[in-house]
Amino acid sequence: MASSSLFVVSIDFGTSYSGYCFSLASGTDQIRQVFWGMEHGYKTPKTPTCILFDQNQEFKKFGYDAVMKYKNLPPNEAHQWYFFQNFKMSLYNTKVTSNMRLEASNGKTLPALLVFAESLRYMEQHALKTIQEASFNTVCDPEEITWVITVPAIWSAAAKQFMRLAAKEAGLISDMTSEKLIIALEPEAASLWCKQLPQEGFLAEGSDKRKFEDSPGIQYIVVDCGGGTVDITVHEVQENRCLKELHKASGGGWGGNRVDENFSAFFREIFDDGVWDEYVKSYPTELQQMMYNFNFQKCSAEREAVYLHCYYKLTRLAEKKKDISHFFKKVKGAMWCDGMIMITYEKMKSFFEYSIKNIIAALREILGKPEMAKVQYILLVGGFASSVILRDEVKQAFSEKYHIFCPVEPQLAIVKGAVLFGINPKIVTSRISARTYGVDVCRAFDAAIHDIRKRRVSKADGYVYCTDLFRKLVGIGESVNINEVVQYIFTPVEPDQTSASFAFYSTEKQDAQYVDEEGLELLGSCTVPMPNTELGRKRKLNLDIKFGLTEFKATATDVTSNQSRTVMIDFLSV
Repeated sequence: MASSSLFVVSIDFGTSYSGYCFSLASGTDQIRQVFWGMEHGYKTPKTPTCILFDQNQEFKKFGYDAVMKYKNLPPNEAHQWYFFQNFKMSLYNTKVTSNMRLEASNGKTLPALLVFAESLRYMEQHALKTIQEASFNTVCDPEEITWVITVPAIWSAAAKQFMRLAAKEAGLISDMTSEKLIIALEPEAASLWCKQLPQEGFLAEGSDKRKFEDSPGIQYIVVDCGGGTVDITVHEVQENRCLKELHKASGGGWGGNRVDENFSAFFREIFDDGVWDEYVKSYPTELQQMMYNFNFQKCSAEREAVYLHCYYKLTRLAEKKKDISHFFKKVKGAMWCDGMIMITYEKMKSFFEYSIKNIIAALREILGKPEMAKVQYILLVGGFASSVILRDEVKQAFSEKYHIFCPVEPQLAIVKGAVLFGINPKIVTSRISARTYGVDVCRAFDAAIHDIRKRRVSKADGYVYCTDLFRKLVGIGESVNINEVVQYIFTPVEPDQTSASFAFYSTEKQDAQYVDEEGLELLGSCTVPMPNTELGRKRKLNLDIKFGLTEFKATATDVTSNQSRTVMIDFLSV
């Protein structure tokens, strides 16, 4: 962490909900959290990740304020505004570029960078105001803050870089290589928080009264259950209490939003004859309220039927067709109860099936590997882990062999752990490479091993070389220390070239010969100046890359001039 910082502020920018915590950089004995929504009758540790822009594409509201403002807009005006929710998922499992666009709830689009940057700007301004109030109105210089933004471990390098770019656009940092912003991986942050919790910091469920141990050699699996993604990592506690990653980050889009989708599909089944579709299209703001109500219910700690208020516009639309109770005659698992919709506990459980099936299958696959034999604990964290349905199913599948823990406030484990990570980013000492990474190189042509189609001849002096070769830098599944530097020594192909361009590729294969083979993906590129051409082809450039950090860091040294520079690998313009 930058030693000049006075505060560390962590922003948990979630798919469904977002929040932040802060602490003095000198110690974490008092991590301060913020409550949201009091003016709307709520008091929650996070606010909905929703943002509202007006018809002129100007930012208006974020969080509960955005939801309430959008809800109260007249229908003819609402169609001209831009309301975004669940937009974080646009960065997962897709090609991320700096000029991509996002679709608002009414189908209109805005640049993704604008939506993310304005969301982060709002969080930044809110945090600065809160810190000022907590410091007896001392104005805090933004330069005195180290910001930590959490992202899923399974995100691509481009998605992580997009968040850094959005932070720069929002004014959190002044340049892309700033050390005042740390990207933290969500399951790692949660792991750090859980590892230091006392026994009473975990939910006392079932007969397992064992304490979660933080002693050297202990191995455990962290399952970060968010709204969009479920992120899984495996850690071992080291002698110095630091953490070592034992398995590459894995997971998928199995978060709590899948439950919402299944709930919505069930209501389409109940309110057939086009009623539900008409409701979704005509009354998005009331639907929003209904979904928030369901969100609170799905994370209930009770194992019983759920009662949902049937809102006015939905009731009115349904009764235009027939008596509302008749809609419930042909469906199983729901009943009409005098203005309320009762959903049975069994039906509620069915909404979770897709997510739970995938989480359990992923855990079985990881825990079934011989190298995972010493894992003793499963930690369930993230907002979706507050659901008793999810916890029950994981316990049923694994409690015979593993101790299963969930912190009392699972939705805060990530944001509080991210403060700890901001204070000591070196606490995770090594990570497992999720893919094989390499660089596109040229070498002297060898007819015995090289493809004739890749043969090129230098215009300057007839030097014959092979192009498009893949030079492996780090392999899939390899353990990489955070301080470990992978070095590639580059010599120019043309004697008079004044810059070197590097293209980075990744693959799930162990190795490859050429960069255009099937299964190789162009990740990003960078260009390094080599202005002094006196030594021609005898010049050398050292490219040093750290793969063990949460973001790749590269340094290039021109050996001729002995000048070093931090290189920004551009993952967003590929």
